[in-house]
Amino acid sequence: MSRRGWILFLIMGLLWGVPYMMISIAVSELSPATLVWARTGIGALVLLPVAGARRQLRPVLEHWRALLAFTAIEICGPWFLIGFAQQSLTSSLTGLLIAAVPLVAVVIAVLTREETFDGRRMIGLLVGFAGVAALVGFDIGADNLWAVAAIGGVTIGYAVGPIILARHLNDVSSVAVMALSLAIAALVYTPFGVAQWPSTSVTTPVWLSIIGLGLVCTATAFVVYHKLVAEVGASRSTVITYINPAVALVLGSLVLDEPLTPITGFGFLLIIIGSMFAAGRTRTTPIGHRSKQAERMWAIKEFPQSVGQMDALLGSGTQPAEGSQ
Repeated sequence: MSRRGWILFLIMGLLWGVPYMMISIAVSELSPATLVWARTGIGALVLLPVAGARRQLRPVLEHWRALLAFTAIEICGPWFLIGFAQQSLTSSLTGLLIAAVPLVAVVIAVLTREETFDGRRMIGLLVGFAGVAALVGFDIGADNLWAVAAIGGVTIGYAVGPIILARHLNDVSSVAVMALSLAIAALVYTPFGVAQWPSTSVTTPVWLSIIGLGLVCTATAFVVYHKLVAEVGASRSTVITYINPAVALVLGSLVLDEPLTPITGFGFLLIIIGSMFAAGRTRTTPIGHRSKQAERMWAIKEFPQSVGQMDALLGSGTQPAEGSQ
């Protein structure tokens, strides 16, 4: 990986590890619906002009059914459920539980017969879900089980969303998809967000969290993520999944003074090891896999300035590499 790739990788680990801390701060005064409305609204205001200037919105609207499905499954549902869960769960624990997304993605891929299920994946799933069980069994009380169920819904949504993208929105601009999805979500949550806006003044930490979530962790992070993909390729960029929970764990402990127990670290380690085994390379081409040439063409469409870098990175071959998650 190039030096620029490592820098982008580390930035993304921070940008997508910070939201859990910000959500914990925000839901102390805002309802989950209000937070989703504010976050998606800010993100849409930033990304829509970018996609509009590139004339990338109309092609996405031609796939409106897939766009609506993606918005509901990837944004509207999960972002509300995360806010609901973090009213009772710590930010670090939420991040650790969401680290199980790769495990859920493997299960869905196997159930839909998109990928094979071998011994290595069986071991990975058992180890990963043992880590989830350790976190739930030792770090969560019985009164928080609804919050755990909500995070379960988030992991399913985050696992299904990319499948919709790969199958139905793979030939259009991802920036435009995200811009329109955020705009639709903001419209859906507007009546709830306005109605549930607190009657008392919102404190400065909450305002900073709202702005940070919308401007930095949503809009900016999405643009940086696509620069990361253009630099290192789609397959390598998925490793960021394993970094975000660690950032959430550290920030929750250092900034919010959340408890960090040995079982927390043990459960997190099991989830990461299980995910690496379950989502590791197989002979079957995974859902939404791109050949090297396809990754290059995607990068040209999204970031024309990176063509030279992609030429150097990917070359001109068209043979697909072995898959990863």
